[in-house]
Amino acid sequence: MSHPPIVVHRISPSGGRRVTVRDQIMGLAHSDRDLLEFLRRAGLPDAGALLDDPTWVEWINGRAHEYEPLEILP
Repeated sequence: MSHPPIVVHRISPSGGRRVTVRDQIMGLAHSDRDLLEFLRRAGLPDAGALLDDPTWVEWINGRAHEYEPLEILP
């Protein structure tokens, strides 16, 4: 089974999520604004409506639109 063309990977320990488009690394997004810029650069200028469409975007480990790691209290 193939995955959607846009993958927003797990949140890194220091914050941000790696973004791949068609298996090409676009960068590390720290917000939806960053993500949309990566998608614009990949040729998807009107991608805002696609972010919540699972046929286009797969959000791995973590909630969609979240970019900061959970704070662990001592």
